[in-house]
Amino acid sequence: MRFEPRLLDEIRARLTLSELVGRRVTWDRRKTQPGRGDYWACCPFHQEKSPSFHVDDRRNRYKCFGCGASGDHFTFVCETEGLSFPEAVERLAENAGVALPAPDPQAARRETQRAGLAEICEMAARFFQAEYAGPRGEDARAYCGRRGLTAETLSEFRFGFAPDSRTALKSHLAARDVSEDLMVEAGLVIRPEGGRPCYDRFRGRLMIPIQDDRGRVVAFGGRTLSPDGQPKYLNSPETPLFHKGVMLFNAHRAREPAYKSGEAVVVEGYLDAIALWQAGVQHVVASLGTAFTEDQVVRLWKFAPEPVICFDGDAAGVAAAHRSIDRIFPVLKSGFSFQFCFLPDGMDPDDLIKQRGLEGFQAETDRARALFDVVWDREISASRLDTPERKAALEKRFDDLIGTIRDERVRRRYQLDLRFKLSNLFFEQARQTRKGGGKAGETVSALGTGRERVAASDDFGTERLVLGLSMRYPHMLDRNFERFSMLPLTNDLHRQLRDVLCRIVDDLEDTPIAELTSTFDGPLRDIMSETRPESMGLQEQNGSEFSALIHRFPLLKSNPPEDFVEAAFLHFLDVLELNALDEELSAELANADEQLDEHAWMRIQALTQDLGRRREECARDEADLAERARKIRSAPAAVAAAQ
Repeated sequence: MRFEPRLLDEIRARLTLSELVGRRVTWDRRKTQPGRGDYWACCPFHQEKSPSFHVDDRRNRYKCFGCGASGDHFTFVCETEGLSFPEAVERLAENAGVALPAPDPQAARRETQRAGLAEICEMAARFFQAEYAGPRGEDARAYCGRRGLTAETLSEFRFGFAPDSRTALKSHLAARDVSEDLMVEAGLVIRPEGGRPCYDRFRGRLMIPIQDDRGRVVAFGGRTLSPDGQPKYLNSPETPLFHKGVMLFNAHRAREPAYKSGEAVVVEGYLDAIALWQAGVQHVVASLGTAFTEDQVVRLWKFAPEPVICFDGDAAGVAAAHRSIDRIFPVLKSGFSFQFCFLPDGMDPDDLIKQRGLEGFQAETDRARALFDVVWDREISASRLDTPERKAALEKRFDDLIGTIRDERVRRRYQLDLRFKLSNLFFEQARQTRKGGGKAGETVSALGTGRERVAASDDFGTERLVLGLSMRYPHMLDRNFERFSMLPLTNDLHRQLRDVLCRIVDDLEDTPIAELTSTFDGPLRDIMSETRPESMGLQEQNGSEFSALIHRFPLLKSNPPEDFVEAAFLHFLDVLELNALDEELSAELANADEQLDEHAWMRIQALTQDLGRRREECARDEADLAERARKIRSAPAAVAAAQ
C-alpha cells in the first residue's frame, strides 16, 4: 500500500520523534537540550557506554554516530518492533489520530482475499483444537504428555489434531459454505490431477498453528504420530498468506521480549521453540524447515543485533550452520551479526531443557561462538596447509566468501581480521618448522630472545604495547593508519614490524599473506612471537609469549569496551610522539649552544609551546583513562556482589 507524502508528514507533525524514541531510551542529561529539540542517548540498536545516538526534533531524524543507524518515525518503529512499513504507518496513524485513506480497489480485493483465507485457517484451527480435545485426539494428548507440555502451553499455542481421515476437515469446512477452491488456496486440502476428489492435506497428525505478526493463523505444521509416518513434519504449502522464506514461527510472541532483553534465540523446529518458551525463554523463534533466507536474516535483526542460532551438536546441525553462514554473509551490516550455539552430545533444545533445565540451556547459549570464529573453524578444519598452493587456496576461499558482503565497512573489517589471523597461522607454522630444525638442546623463548636482540629504551614497553594492540585490533590500526605508519619508533625491529603491519593493511587485496610471512627473518619472527596476543586463534606454545600483551596492559583481562581500548591506543601514540618531540627540542637546544639565530630561536619557542600544550592534553587524557579503568575494574566485582 502506498501512502501520500502529505499523510506521512501529518503523522510526523502530530507525533514528536523524541517522545516516540524516548519510550525506548534514556536521554543523556548532559548533552540533551530539549529547548532546541536536540536529544542524545545510548543507541538502542547496538551496545555502547557513551551516548552517540542523536535525535533532532526539528528535522524529524535520528542518527547513531556509532553504528550508523538512521531514519525517521516510521523507520524507528520498523526497526524496534519488527513491523513492515505499512504496519508502522498504521500503528503511528492510530497513535496520532490521523485517519488513513481507503485502499485502492485492487489492494482492497487482495486484502479481502487474505482476510478470507485467514478466516478459513481460523476455522481449521478451531476444528483441530476440538478434535484434539475429543475421543480421536487421545494419542495426540498422550504424545504431548510425554513431551511434558503443560495445559497453559497447549492452550497458548492452540495445539490440535488432524484425524486420520481424507475428508474430515474438508467436510467440516464445506458445511460452513467454504468452497473447495478456497480450501486449496489456503493449503488445507490437496487437489490431485485427473479430476479425482480433493482430500485433506493433514491426516493423523498433531497440529500446531503458524501465526503471522498479527497473531492470525495463516498456516499449520503437523507432526506425524505414527512411528513409520513420513514425513515426520509437514508444513502448509506456500499460499497468499504464508511464505516460508519470510516467516518465523512464534515471531509475534517473541518480538517484544527480544527487544527488551536485547537477545533472540533461533532454533530449527517449532516444538523446540515451544519447549523453550514453556521453560521461560520468551525470545525464541524457529525457522520453518527450510534453510535461512536473506529475508529471514534481516528480519531476525529486528529482534536483536546478534541473535543466537541454536543447532544440534551433531553433523547435521553443523552442516545446517554452515549453510546458514553462506546466506548471512551477503547481508551483514555494521552492528549486526549472529552467534552460533552447538548443543552437546547431539541433544536438541528440548532434550537439554529436560535434562539440565533453563540454567543449563542458558549456560550453553552463553558460550555461543561468533560468526567469524565458526567460519574460521569451518575452513581451517578442512584444509591442509603444507604447500604454498594449499595456503593460497585457503586464502581464496576466505576471499570469495568475504567478497559476498555488500556492506563495504563490514567487508573491510572482515578482510583485516582475516589477514591478521592468517598471518599468525602461517607465521606459527613457519616458526614451528624452524624450531623443529634447530639444534638439540637449543631453547627458543620468543620473549627472552626478543629482549636480548633489541636495545632497551624508555619507550621499549610502550612501543611493544602499541604493536601488540595493533595486531589484536587491526581495525583500530586501519582507522589510524597514517599516524601509525609515521610513528617515531626508537627500535629497529619495532620499525620493521610496524612496516609489516602497514603492508598487511595497505596491500589488503594484492599481496597474499603466505607471501608476506615467508619473508620474515629470524629476529622479526622472535619479536612477533612476543608481541602476538593470545586470542589470535593459535595453539599455545609458551605461556609467557602469549601473555606479554596482557602483562603490559592488564586491564585487557577485564574485557574493556572497544572505545576505551582505542582511546588508550591513541594515548600511547601521543606518548611516543611527545617523547620524539621532546628529543627534537633537546637537539635544537644543544645546537643552540653553538649557534643561535632568529630562525632557530623561533623554532625552539614553537616546539616548546607545542610540547607544553600536548603534555597538558596528554595528562588530561591519562587522568580520564585512569578513571574509566577504575570503573571497568570495579564492574566485575559489582556484578559478582549483586549475584
